[in-house]
Amino acid sequence: MNLMGLDIGTTGCKAQVINQDGKRLGFSFREYGVDTDSHGKAEQDAEAVWQAALEVIRQAASQAGSSSIGALSLSVQGDAIIPVNGNGKAIYPAILGMDYRSAAQADRCARILGDRHLFNLTGMRPHPMNSLTKILLLRDISPAVYNSASRITTYADFILGKLGAPGITDLTMASRTMAWDIEKGEWSEEILHALDVNPGLFSEVVPSGSPVGTLAPKVAEYTGMSEKVILGAGGHDQPCAALGSGVTGPGRGVASTGTAEVFSCAFKKAGNRDAFYKGFYPEYSYTLPEMRFTFSLNHVGGILLKWFRDNFCDAETRKSAETGVSAYKLLDERMPADPTKLFFLPHLNGSGTPWCDMDSRGALIGLTMDTNRHDVAKSILESLTYELAMNLETMEGAGLEVNEIIAAGGGASSLPWLHLKADILNRPVIVPKNHEAGSLGAAILAGAAAGIWDPAEAAAGIARSEKTIEPQSGRVKIYRSRLETYRLIYPALKEVNRRIAYE
Repeated sequence: MNLMGLDIGTTGCKAQVINQDGKRLGFSFREYGVDTDSHGKAEQDAEAVWQAALEVIRQAASQAGSSSIGALSLSVQGDAIIPVNGNGKAIYPAILGMDYRSAAQADRCARILGDRHLFNLTGMRPHPMNSLTKILLLRDISPAVYNSASRITTYADFILGKLGAPGITDLTMASRTMAWDIEKGEWSEEILHALDVNPGLFSEVVPSGSPVGTLAPKVAEYTGMSEKVILGAGGHDQPCAALGSGVTGPGRGVASTGTAEVFSCAFKKAGNRDAFYKGFYPEYSYTLPEMRFTFSLNHVGGILLKWFRDNFCDAETRKSAETGVSAYKLLDERMPADPTKLFFLPHLNGSGTPWCDMDSRGALIGLTMDTNRHDVAKSILESLTYELAMNLETMEGAGLEVNEIIAAGGGASSLPWLHLKADILNRPVIVPKNHEAGSLGAAILAGAAAGIWDPAEAAAGIARSEKTIEPQSGRVKIYRSRLETYRLIYPALKEVNRRIAYE
């Protein structure tokens, strides 16, 4: 029996098929769009996402041998909501996690229930990212859609319903909504009653890796797979990626660089919830039983490098077009070997954790007449990693243990960045062989749903490393001093940036 993991991202979806040794047998990717505007809107055609998902499922299955696939599970983008009718069809565009129009609704939640009380109940501070605030937004801007919805789903229950298991979501996604009581393990009657939200809009919740049904006949016919394919409850993309990276307990953290940069880890229970609360760190369910999960967030990661490439690196872009070598690789090759004395505050879209200050702005400090764009490129990587280091320190202050760093996403292919992470974080950085950790984690959960393995044991065996980057003591010492300088920048510029934001 082979296993498929489906990864539903914000701008594209992937399907990966593995055998029971973890070898990749099939892979497919499709892009889709996001509708944004200057007022914070970020919506998406959920039915178009489903069609893209169908295509990657069919293509990956064909590569691996459609009849060989015995189970399928999924990894999905968090926080988006999709109102559906009784047939599971979207009746309004998906309102995505990055849609910040629900700031007023988040404030309303805090005012009615209390910011700290909501965190104590759900592990989430009121924020426009939370699914519940988006449900309130939908009710405010389109009451007819809200009132006609049979259910309001996340991408987890939306896609599972399309595949053949309607009305079911997983514990990781439920516990990200700010409507789930993480201690009682149920939809919070107190929260939903206080906000006058119908509990019947929410799906049944099961643990990740639970079998929830079999493939719908129409889907089986289109993809060439059997109707007997077992569907497994999957998870939010970050904990799925952590599972696919081999995180089976405390001690390991995952530095995942995509559009944003996320640092995540699993734990039994937060020892210092005050630190979680003050640092805006969520506390929600992991993809493995009896464990919880958190992450730090920098709104810009790979997208900051793309911004720099597009605006300042014409020479590398032209050479890339001529040679086929990535412009990022060309930048890597020209970066100075030694630590820079430049500091780039990477708050081009506000700051992420531990400040969550949407008024903060980017800054480049330390320029001299000798500075060139290769110095600036390295300072961007350094400063993104300084942000990571401060989040790691805060997490450790909350009682979490992180001895090793696993690199995931696009950042795992940049050797200079890997060395920076090792030197600035002063920890070994492990590079997995399989960089598609989200869909790999989903495939591991598919195997759990099929009953062929324990997901923790499978993750430990399948998530093999390609190499390990060790910190270099000389640079560790230099970067420790640079980090102390970097800490001063955000507080020093906070009032300046606030004035810029509101002038």
